[in-house]
Amino acid sequence: MKKNLTAIVALALVFSFGKANACTNFLITKGASTDGSCMISYAADSHVLYGELYHFPAADWPAGAMLDVYDWDGGMYHGQIPQVAHTYNVVGNMNEWQVAIGETTYGGLESLYEGPGIIDYGSLIYITLQRAKTAREAIKCMGELVYNYGYVSEGESFSISDTEECWILEMIGKGPQNKGAVWVARRIPDGYVSGHANQARITTFPLAKKNKTSITFKNIDKLLKDPNIDCVYADDVISFAKEMKLYNGPDEKFSFSDVYNPVDFSGARFCDLRVWAMFNKVTDNMNEYWGYATGRDIKRVQPYTKDMCQTPDNFPTNRMPLWVKPNKKVSVLDMMDFMRDHLEGTELDMAQDVGAGPFHCPYRWRPMEFDVKGQTYIHERTTATQQTGFSFVAQSRGYYDWPVGGIIWFGVDDTDNCVYCPMYTCMTEIPESFREGNGSMTEWSETSAFWTFNQMSNWAYTKYDYIHPEIRKRQRELETKWVESVVPALDKKVFATKGREAQVKELTNFSCKAANDLCAMWKRFYQELFMKYMDGNLNTPGEPVKGQKYVPINSKHPKYNDEYYQILIEKTGDKYKAY
Repeated sequence: MKKNLTAIVALALVFSFGKANACTNFLITKGASTDGSCMISYAADSHVLYGELYHFPAADWPAGAMLDVYDWDGGMYHGQIPQVAHTYNVVGNMNEWQVAIGETTYGGLESLYEGPGIIDYGSLIYITLQRAKTAREAIKCMGELVYNYGYVSEGESFSISDTEECWILEMIGKGPQNKGAVWVARRIPDGYVSGHANQARITTFPLAKKNKTSITFKNIDKLLKDPNIDCVYADDVISFAKEMKLYNGPDEKFSFSDVYNPVDFSGARFCDLRVWAMFNKVTDNMNEYWGYATGRDIKRVQPYTKDMCQTPDNFPTNRMPLWVKPNKKVSVLDMMDFMRDHLEGTELDMAQDVGAGPFHCPYRWRPMEFDVKGQTYIHERTTATQQTGFSFVAQSRGYYDWPVGGIIWFGVDDTDNCVYCPMYTCMTEIPESFREGNGSMTEWSETSAFWTFNQMSNWAYTKYDYIHPEIRKRQRELETKWVESVVPALDKKVFATKGREAQVKELTNFSCKAANDLCAMWKRFYQELFMKYMDGNLNTPGEPVKGQKYVPINSKHPKYNDEYYQILIEKTGDKYKAY
């Protein structure tokens, strides 16, 4: 029991160096997936976030037990809430019942920050995962936690999934003088996909007084009893906005996003563009939203400013839909690739302009905004980014019961260079390579996956055209083998194993070995690529020569691309001219 309390405190310190407030989530309903699983993805992006796999073991608690609540970002103690009689096993952001939760911070109106209470968005996620068996129970739990104990974070969008459904819940506090939060949750229709990326996405929603499938929080128990309910919201989500003079208009035209997080250029270009990129991969006609997604053409009937009282005429008229129907069903491998996007195939492809350098690196170091001669310019913010601490694809496979069903495909560092490793959510031990406390942002560990993958990624950035294709090839081989052969074979083997305890042990051992072997292999792979591309060369072993002690090395010297040479001469004139 004491061990579990310690684990909770330890998790609270995970983000003591900074906030993961620039994240990306995609949601795939069971009817939209190739195997009938529900999936959500999440990239926890922060320049100072150390990638680890958190664990809360299942536990029984005595009557009267209390839970200490610490801020997820800074580790500050906030207070206590009553503990429940039993908490569920949680691995990362998914529990043993195959409930998964991700988030993206959208911020929203600053006047609504710093409300009274003790529940921040991180503790909201992990407390809920320990207490909810379904996505609907998770929504109920989250609503009750902020209602009873207050909400102290900025505006957040949450992805919530289980074996049957995917939901988006968007929430923001009520300011320093008002306890609690205003929020709305919507179920993604089966057969559709959705996403959010640091911009609130729920606009108008069906009102309970006019729609039988929509309810308010005071009727939250109906959410658990009626499977037709597809929308639930805080009772005062609209009235509070009117009271605070944030909205002036009819209830049926109220838009959560446009009132609590009005979209501007940065909200579209830095945030919704990532969702557009995923939608564009799975459905047609996304070109009609290009003007909006790039922030170049956000259409409104009337102009607006963020702090004004919004009316329906101030709302954009060309926003993207909250969900779309894909042309074909999405696999878990597709989902992994969605997380690796750099706007390839568009005019904003980050590998195709001078900023990519001579080796077409699709990354730009921060800051994202810069001024030239009084004009502000930007670097793109894409789904794949160098500052990811950890990411995952949570796969809720309802066709498998506990302990086999839930898998969180977990990776650390840049999503484009990581390998998503299968972690079964029944596991009772975390592999050393992903374990909390095995290294930190200021402590190197030779057995840490985070440092191993960062080392490889930063090497790849130096000569991306050459190094990344080799990473991609190895990455795809490993993930495909796990998805198509290893995991299915293991599932069958475990089902043939007698006894729940033996099954959990088998899955735990597999997950730990897979992660630790991956880390060791990736370290060796880095060493191979370092020797191959050191000093800007391309070194490959030659044919052994009889009687020669060492294998000869063929060393080639790949030149810069022609565009680089042209720009160099344009900037330097005759400085390097050969006479």
